[in-house]
Amino acid sequence: MQIKARGLTFDVYEGGPVDGPPVLLLHGFPQDHREFDLILPRLHAAGLRTYALDQRGYSPGARPTAVADYRLDEPAADAIAVLDALGVEKAHVVGHDWGAQVGWLLADLHPERVSTLTAVSVPHPRGLGIALHNQPSQKLRFAYMGVFRSRMAERLLLAGNASMLRRMMRPIGARAGQYATAMQDPGRLTGALNWYRAITPGKLAKVRKITVPTTYVWSDGDPAVGRPAALATATWVAADYRFVTLRGIGHWVPEEAPQALADVTLARIGV
Repeated sequence: MQIKARGLTFDVYEGGPVDGPPVLLLHGFPQDHREFDLILPRLHAAGLRTYALDQRGYSPGARPTAVADYRLDEPAADAIAVLDALGVEKAHVVGHDWGAQVGWLLADLHPERVSTLTAVSVPHPRGLGIALHNQPSQKLRFAYMGVFRSRMAERLLLAGNASMLRRMMRPIGARAGQYATAMQDPGRLTGALNWYRAITPGKLAKVRKITVPTTYVWSDGDPAVGRPAALATATWVAADYRFVTLRGIGHWVPEEAPQALADVTLARIGV
């Protein structure tokens, strides 16, 4: 379905029992709502109502052109506006990659709207910031962001039928092709990359301790996030907190380890 919010139109994919506890699913780059497809059957069988949102830059009707429109507080405000439009007062939030960053911000700014948080791959912004400051290895892991923020990023990523995107997502096999193909839609990749171009470290440095029940899922094969950043997250959650390590799994957790992630998510939600 399509939801009009904040002057934009978002594609939202709903499923599960209509009267079930609501779950908001927030994807990362370069994926979309489909990255959660493999965990949805478990969530629905547990009686949960799911809403998977194609975020700004990804939904065709939500692609503003200014880089500033992709600062992280904007997609966080989008999520709240979509919940409002759906009539959902409070939701369990599951976010991967950039979706996890949005989830951390939602839990900080709007804890009354977040029942629980399951953040996947990307740690609390303050824990990540400390690791970037103190760990040269974490800075090296994030070197790719310089490419993503550059003016040549679109050309590099789409060259050769988006071969770079396909290689980047090789661990998820044929599913990589659906995202690489989607990114060739006019304006979609630029919108997605603008999340990187709009990074405001000062904003992320102000994210406070989280006060909602939280699980952080880190995979030890993730090339983007090292163990020090993952471990630092515990300091920034002042509520029931669980840290789950998935061994031998890379960055694309919802598609590389869907059953493990479903287990973790259901345990956090408590169903």
